Amino acid sequence: MRLFGRKSEPSGEPADGIAGFWSWWAEARPELDAMVAAGEADRLAEWIAPAVRLVHPSLVWEIAPGLAADQALVVTSAGDPELRPVAHRWAAAAPPAAARWEFHPSRQANPEAMALTLDVAGHGFGLDGLVLGLRAPHGAPRVDVVAHHPIFDLVDEETRTEATLLALDWLLGEDDVARWVGDVSASRFPPIDAVPAVHLPAVVADLASGFREEQWALLEGETAGGARLIATARYPLRPVDHPLFDQHIAITLPYLHRDADGLPTGPSLDALRDFEERLAGRISRLHGTALLAVHTSAEGQRVLHVYADPAGDAAIHAKELVVSWEEGRPRVDVVTDPGWISVSPFLS
Repeated sequence: MRLFGRKSEPSGEPADGIAGFWSWWAEARPELDAMVAAGEADRLAEWIAPAVRLVHPSLVWEIAPGLAADQALVVTSAGDPELRPVAHRWAAAAPPAAARWEFHPSRQANPEAMALTLDVAGHGFGLDGLVLGLRAPHGAPRVDVVAHHPIFDLVDEETRTEATLLALDWLLGEDDVARWVGDVSASRFPPIDAVPAVHLPAVVADLASGFREEQWALLEGETAGGARLIATARYPLRPVDHPLFDQHIAITLPYLHRDADGLPTGPSLDALRDFEERLAGRISRLHGTALLAVHTSAEGQRVLHVYADPAGDAAIHAKELVVSWEEGRPRVDVVTDPGWISVSPFLS
């Protein structure tokens, strides 16, 4: 246990760090409980911080009031999409919640948020004094936020922004901030039509109600070479909804029958639709461990972008399925892409 009482180097693989953390936790638990009971916050931090660094040095941790247990240990990516899968795998490996501890891979909404006050640069930052200007662009799955608090005229811009982001996490929970909140700014002056911050969860719930059913967006653009490109993308498309899907599987299908713009026609269009139906059928049997996110057609090729949990068999199914493709040589490329960079133009 002394290993985690001092600064330690992170392990090479997150999986090793996760296993090491929970092995240490089981051994250290009696002493950690005694520290909590004694209110020894500084000593608790000295123990937990190096253990979290072993999972990944850029993860952020905190102890917060539990939703059901006495307290929660939160280990979060703090909005970094590259680290979100690590935090969720850490939580997936956690022991069952009990009376003393529960575990979360992101900050949870605090039901007592409006009663909280935080010291911000020596000033009291209470959410009861926070007001928000809210704008939801028509048809978009987000609400843009302009925040104001009386202390914002007394602190610098970076401090204002950090306080605002923390308040949004308290009000909505970190994951719902990632899902539904767009642009965020913190103003020294109250925005026009500002409302008390307590109303934000209801506004977001109303917005989310319009996106409960599966939707797809048909988009048109150009390739880097100027050729016409047609894309169909899941909408909204957000990595936060599938935090363990950090494996990108790109299935490239060349097609023979195309129009003057290079887009599929006739028999090729029928063959592509049949392939996609068979791919969807296989994905549906993978118990929620993969999804087809986007497909694009341009210059005689269709590329289907699948994201999956690498612990599943989605890549194997894709490689098996392309064997049946008869219009040229298909290709399956599998890479790690936790930030969904390969489909970044289509993210909501």
